[in-house]
Amino acid sequence: MRGAVLVALAATVGNLLQGWDNSTIAGSIPYIKKELNLQSQPAVEGLIVAMSIIGGTTITTFSGTVSDIFGRRPMLIMSSILYLLSSIIILWASNVYVLLLARLLDGFGVGLAVTLVPLYISETAPSEMRGQLNTLPQFMGSGGMFLSYCMVFFMSMMDSPSWRLMLGTLSIPAVIYLALTLFFLPESPRWLVSKGKMIEAKQVLQRLRGREDVSGELALLLEGLGVGTETTIEEYIIGPANEITGETDAKEQVTLYGPEEGVSWIAKPVTAGFSSLGMLSRNGSLANQTVPLMDPLVTLFGSVHENMPTTGSTRSFLFPNTASMVSVGENQGRNEQWDEEGDKDGEDSYPEGSRADSDDNLRSPLLSHQHSSMEKGISHWRNSSLVNSGEEGAMGIGGGWQLAYKWSEKIGKDGRKEGGLQRIYLHQEGTIGSQKHSVASSAGIDIHEDEFVQAAALVSQPAVCSKDILGQPSQGLAAIHPSEIAAKGPSCGDLFEPGVKRALIVGVGLQILQQVAGINGVLYYTPQILEQAGVVVLLSSLGLSSASASYLMSILTTFLMLPCIFLAMRLMDVSGRRSILLYTIPILVASLLAFVLGSIVTMDSSLKAVISTGSVMIYLSCFVMGFGVIPNILCAEIFPTRVRGICITICSLTYWIGNITITYSLPVMLNFFGLSGVFTIYAIGCAVSWIFVFLKVPETKGMPLEVITEFFAVGSKND
Repeated sequence: MRGAVLVALAATVGNLLQGWDNSTIAGSIPYIKKELNLQSQPAVEGLIVAMSIIGGTTITTFSGTVSDIFGRRPMLIMSSILYLLSSIIILWASNVYVLLLARLLDGFGVGLAVTLVPLYISETAPSEMRGQLNTLPQFMGSGGMFLSYCMVFFMSMMDSPSWRLMLGTLSIPAVIYLALTLFFLPESPRWLVSKGKMIEAKQVLQRLRGREDVSGELALLLEGLGVGTETTIEEYIIGPANEITGETDAKEQVTLYGPEEGVSWIAKPVTAGFSSLGMLSRNGSLANQTVPLMDPLVTLFGSVHENMPTTGSTRSFLFPNTASMVSVGENQGRNEQWDEEGDKDGEDSYPEGSRADSDDNLRSPLLSHQHSSMEKGISHWRNSSLVNSGEEGAMGIGGGWQLAYKWSEKIGKDGRKEGGLQRIYLHQEGTIGSQKHSVASSAGIDIHEDEFVQAAALVSQPAVCSKDILGQPSQGLAAIHPSEIAAKGPSCGDLFEPGVKRALIVGVGLQILQQVAGINGVLYYTPQILEQAGVVVLLSSLGLSSASASYLMSILTTFLMLPCIFLAMRLMDVSGRRSILLYTIPILVASLLAFVLGSIVTMDSSLKAVISTGSVMIYLSCFVMGFGVIPNILCAEIFPTRVRGICITICSLTYWIGNITITYSLPVMLNFFGLSGVFTIYAIGCAVSWIFVFLKVPETKGMPLEVITEFFAVGSKND
């Protein structure tokens, strides 16, 4: 996955520039006030700081929608250009008005980077390491803050520090960012698929995954163009085809073919099994929670992660190299040397030239028509491109999930049989073990060996399917050609679908509470806060001025953030997003209350400085581990592809409005409540945040984006 990692690193240079900007403006404000005579104009001072936020808010209102139209990469290129342009203007800023213009352009660049980089990484990263890679923006942002504070500290030691030079040095990394976006970053493969550009999407995936065969993931991306309708949760028992027998209707079974010759597995439905997901669905647990007020989605997602393989791998542990293909119905003496058959049986089923990859002839890459006989109720499907691949990860779709299809029939109103293709997301929940006989008997299955697993499945209509892929008309959403979906684009009505609404509650709620926790107020005014807290006492023996001492403490604080973020990066796909939030938020509350206690209790000035400084450092370090990065990760994961851009816009707009509110209100709150009162308010905000996370935020680690959105849809269908 080196390609995906390098692309993520290149994209997050934009976040490094954001952190750089946050620190340089905080360090240069005292010199700007002195040179431009702003000591008696606090409103102008606040405007200089907030102008970047105003610019970010303005451009965020349409950045997601525009990126849905023109792509993620062009918007990142625009972000780098705006960064560079603003830093050049600042170098020649002669008055406050030119400075405000440069800060506005800088805000445009920041807004694009903050909004689109997590989205871009989520759409390019494999699900098994998506959390790690999406922690990189926070790591790079804190790294930019550290480098910037180092620069400001050394410049503050000069006889005549130049605020123009402090802010203008942003042009150096901005040039690097521009070069990377122009010559290195590819377009998001999910965006390319949404526009019907299958050839380009395949080429990008091959580069990102480092292998030629990406058909499985390409099919998953196609399915992400829409959330399936009437999704149901079903249960299956999966085992070797020659070992699992029973009375189950052959039309209901799903055959999963492996890459080895003569090896395949059968998935048979269970009407009363022991799958956690199935029991949730049957017993009505989505409506009756053991924890009052807890969102049923939290329980639904949790049931998946409780049954993940314990080996540390997120891949299939029964059939790790099984192609996600389906043979529905009886095999009727099917030759098990199926991987050598080619497409001879269905050679004439396609129009001439239909086999070639082309944007005008889209078909799900997992499906190749081999045989169809509706009179006999038989439909065979095979994966011609995956079967010869033995590369790890080529057969599943990530997180222990398998993508499959099956043919289902029903009697229509006119008494005639109607058929339709159904998509299945299979998830293995463990070996059957001692429960195997009771589970099997409920399914009418005889089991001879212990090589079986129980599995839950999300079953629905496929999102897209070529109209001629079955040789006859399909029903519902499956009849829609991908190019028609691409031409239609998102609509405001899509935002009112139950699953999307529930996801917006989670995303917007996290963005609001992140700001209520007070991080931006602390970041923008860290030097002043530390100075008021008495940090100068600790460093007076070094002969530093109070301003230089504050900058040095800011260097130490941001430096301590880096190992904390690195730890979060290692844990993000292991412990999970939800767990990290639930463990780090209480530390935020404790550190804020410790600061308040140190401020109101009479004590030695040195001890007071130690407590105050230590509290701020702990707060910032733990914040960047959890609340600083996870809201953006989740917001980039929980929305369907077709509305992801506009939903990200809504969440980012919430972030920027909260950012402006906190930035403007902090000076007023400091005058009215004092530093202790402000931190008490922030502590209350953190406590409310913990309650919200516990009740409303599900765990999404390791799950493909398309499966996450399917869960939101099925868990919200009764809303």
